[in-house]
Amino acid sequence: MFNVITKAPGTDHDVAKPVMGRPAPRDVFPPLTVGIEEEFLLMDPQTGRALPVAKQVLRRIDGPIADQVAPELTKFQIETNSAVHTDLRQLGVDLLELRSVASAAAASVGAGLAACGTCLAGNGGMPPLSSSPRYRHMYGHYRALLCGQGVCGCHVHVGIADREEAIQVSNHARPWLPLLQALTGNSPIADGMDTGYTSWRAMLWARWPSAGPPPLFSSAEHYDALVDALHASGAILDRGMVYWLIRLSEHLPTLEFRTADTCATVEEATMLAGLVRALASTALADVRRGVPAPQIDQTLLCAAYWRAARDGMEGDAFDLLSGRRMPTWSLVGRLLDRVRQSLKSSGDLPLVTAALRRLQRRGSGAARQRAAYHRRNQLADVARLVLQETLAIPEFPDDGVSSRGLLPPAFRPLEA
Repeated sequence: MFNVITKAPGTDHDVAKPVMGRPAPRDVFPPLTVGIEEEFLLMDPQTGRALPVAKQVLRRIDGPIADQVAPELTKFQIETNSAVHTDLRQLGVDLLELRSVASAAAASVGAGLAACGTCLAGNGGMPPLSSSPRYRHMYGHYRALLCGQGVCGCHVHVGIADREEAIQVSNHARPWLPLLQALTGNSPIADGMDTGYTSWRAMLWARWPSAGPPPLFSSAEHYDALVDALHASGAILDRGMVYWLIRLSEHLPTLEFRTADTCATVEEATMLAGLVRALASTALADVRRGVPAPQIDQTLLCAAYWRAARDGMEGDAFDLLSGRRMPTWSLVGRLLDRVRQSLKSSGDLPLVTAALRRLQRRGSGAARQRAAYHRRNQLADVARLVLQETLAIPEFPDDGVSSRGLLPPAFRPLEA
């Protein structure tokens, strides 16, 4: 037994929660456990403007669930931390409860809880920062870099027993980080305009000196030495400011995937968790069999990530393993081919494939936001959509649903 983390309320310090590891395939083992951090915006339900009422919202959340809700960088953001789960449906129930409680607290002070990656309006300059001394220190050090940084992501934690193995899992997962971004793009509208990107959050977050795809690491010692050098250079103020898209916990043997925008719906967040768990499990099995990680060039990885942030699911992706551009949904098929056995072993295949079918039929979070905006060029329409989707009840298949026919050997485009 080992651990997964969430942040202690109001801090960037890790809190231990028990999880289980996963040995190599072909035998039945408990699946890796997952936990999710979701960051949310507090907005005016009528205009979409950010409302700096986080302190008031947090005061209205009491009972045990209060320990799972925390302040964030700005006064118009909060964060929720799920419990740790092995069953994706239970994770989804947990996420919906957290969203519902936080939304009710926000409504009591005239705000809406918004699951989207950027502020629709009112965050072009320096945002009102939370009162944490750490955030004030960050302002003094980075100054205008904080402009527009009221952005929200979804972080998936998986527990892995050994830091050396976790580093190798990160190496194996690197080629798929752009696709995980594309699947969750949910921030096309920012500061009152269509940015032309499906994830403008990814572009804003990329300005930090420690952000972006992780390097290819030779070992945990290499990882630690690079983090120490970043700290020594002054590029980061502490080890908690390692913002790579995959990072190790500083206190516990866990791996955190940080590539996604806050997902529009609970169903999409749960689907993301299922894919991340399957990707980590598949990679861990390869690591234990001695399969080397793909030697993906860092420059090309960053380029593929940029394209994913721009095009999302409705455009093209760059397949880093073949070196070819292709429709993003075709690359989804390649990912599913890779992680199919892990999805079957954990029982997640019906849930994940059903969610993917609905995502292709309805369009990504970014596509839905963009469609709402361009109907009348009114931010109020986008705000209404975002607030509704934040509390949408997931359509999880029953446990007994067969996966037969959902995933042919050669993945075909999802049916409309």
